[in-house]
Amino acid sequence: MSDVRLERDLDVSLADLWEFVTTTDGLLQWWGHDGFTIPEHALDFTETGPWFSTMISPDGTRFKVSGHVTHVRPKTSVGFTWAWHDDADRRGAESHVTITLTELEGGRTRFTLDHRDLADDDIAQRHSQGWTSVLGRLERLFTPA
Repeated sequence: MSDVRLERDLDVSLADLWEFVTTTDGLLQWWGHDGFTIPEHALDFTETGPWFSTMISPDGTRFKVSGHVTHVRPKTSVGFTWAWHDDADRRGAESHVTITLTELEGGRTRFTLDHRDLADDDIAQRHSQGWTSVLGRLERLFTPA
């Protein structure tokens, strides 16, 4: 099994970042890659339970991922399982994601993403690249103009 850990220090308060990390409105602003749309989703990380999103790339390719929110510790962390679906909508191998927020000085917040239990190093590398792209969207939301 392989793991991925990514950290970003963002110019946003802990309370505001928590909203972006857990609510549907917030998640839809940064979830997915640049140019992708998310027409189908149940993205609500404010309470435990099932979630899914279907992302569509600019060339029309559909990517579905789903899981279960396993824990919510308000303004601290949220955890959820993660599995991609194949073309027949069968879930693949399940892994686990935890997002942790830490308040920093000056109204900044550290965003830490741990994606654990990935099948191998190749899959971990692909997830690292994907999350890096997605976190770029989140960073741009809070970069002063």
